[in-house]
Amino acid sequence: MAITVNPAAAASEPRFAVHATSDSHFSWLRTRLSIERTLMSWVRTSVAMIGFGFTIFQFFQRFQDMHGVAVADRPQAPWILGLALIGSGIAALGVSAWQYRWSINYLWSEPFRPLRGMENAPMRTPLLALLVVVMLIGVFAFCAVLLRAV
Repeated sequence: MAITVNPAAAASEPRFAVHATSDSHFSWLRTRLSIERTLMSWVRTSVAMIGFGFTIFQFFQRFQDMHGVAVADRPQAPWILGLALIGSGIAALGVSAWQYRWSINYLWSEPFRPLRGMENAPMRTPLLALLVVVMLIGVFAFCAVLLRAV
């Protein structure tokens, strides 16, 4: 027995049915807060990467300037590693901002309207301001390391 589906009817049907109950509303809120926690994890990881990159460069720069220390075989390696870590931290912040915006836009889309139980505009978070500040600090650190070794 073969089941045939009308493609036009399937395209017009919603992907899933949303039933507004207190359980589903609180599930929506938990998902919203989960997205916030994910962004905080991204920011924490990016800060660590930027900090490690800058620290590695500074440590080995100062280490080479000490008297009695043998010249390194590859003196540019800490510079390259520092730039790579700082650049990776900045890139991770960019990816996390994109992922956050996409997820929030999805949660505030029309199918979830009955679950929101709030005004029509998404809540703004101070975490995005923190993300921008950390990204600017990362760009500053990247430029400082890049121009220091040139």
